[in-house]
Amino acid sequence: GDSCILTVSCLLGDCSYQARGVVETDLACVVVARSVFLQLVEQSPEFRAYIFRFFGERVAHLMELIEAVAFRKLDQRLAQLLLKNGPAIEVTHQGLADELGSVREVVSRILEDFRAQDIVRLDRGQIYVLNRPALEKLAHPG
Repeated sequence: GDSCILTVSCLLGDCSYQARGVVETDLACVVVARSVFLQLVEQSPEFRAYIFRFFGERVAHLMELIEAVAFRKLDQRLAQLLLKNGPAIEVTHQGLADELGSVREVVSRILEDFRAQDIVRLDRGQIYVLNRPALEKLAHPG
């Protein structure tokens, strides 16, 4: 139910970008020729509104990520993410790293620290929040 921001950008900008997609589950997709895409943008107010809303949402998300990476510590951002998605989260360390704009090794090190403090329990592909008040303190220091 989503679109590829790079594909849409290239269709609008008449440029190419080498990309590769990897899917983890079955996928159904629609491929639209550039000429049809541009015709829809020009002639369909609904389609045009969808494209601009899509871009707006993606740019806002990107700005939030840039702000978080630039101004908040990773352990604070990870704690906030766990609080938002807990108390039982089905996710890999790599999935968390991708969402936080970091690398798996750093996320794993922070999670291990949280585990050593009995804040979370780590299982394969699962994270359980054990001590929400301690996690809240990490998420919102001061």
